[in-house]
Amino acid sequence: MQANLTKAEPTAASAHDKVYRGLRSRIMHGELPPGQALTLRGVGREFEVSMTPAREALQRLVAEGALTMSNSGRASTPELSNERIEELAALRALIEVELASRALPRAHIALIDRLTAINGTIAEAIAHKDAVAYIRLNLEFHRTLYLRAQAPAMLAMCETVWLQLGPTMRALYGRLHRTELPQFHRAIVAALRAGDEPSLRLAVRSDVTQGLRMLAS
Repeated sequence: MQANLTKAEPTAASAHDKVYRGLRSRIMHGELPPGQALTLRGVGREFEVSMTPAREALQRLVAEGALTMSNSGRASTPELSNERIEELAALRALIEVELASRALPRAHIALIDRLTAINGTIAEAIAHKDAVAYIRLNLEFHRTLYLRAQAPAMLAMCETVWLQLGPTMRALYGRLHRTELPQFHRAIVAALRAGDEPSLRLAVRSDVTQGLRMLAS
């Protein structure tokens, strides 16, 4: 009996992890709009798992602020108030400016080349009007830089903010009607090349807050 229990436990954990990671990625990258309802049955069908791992994954995402749960137990992506958007924009400014500053001394030429390449793929996503690819690549640009900060706890906090903002970023993309690369990405790369910390901090702060604050205005 004990052997059977031991064998079953990783399967349950694996199913939960599969649902959690899949939904987390979809929410963070704006695949789900604000106010999108998620049902246990629908999640279970999509990921081919039973109700238990689907429920556990949803509860975990609710705890992280990626989903909201109504009194009736209905999970949905958050519809953020202007005050909440302002708060999360302020958090991005605080955390991401610090991460970029810590990354600067380790910003070797290979990193700068990688960021430039990501910008090229962002331009392709814009040309194809692919909102999800744009959001995913934009976050990849920032994550690639921040990994050089070697501050995993701070980066984890940053990703939690991204997760809470995912559906809102999708709404923002639809409002901006982008036709060209974000201007502050170029400023970030230029500041890294020059080793200019004040310019880097300003460029990152502007990049992570400007659009969100427009949405909240």
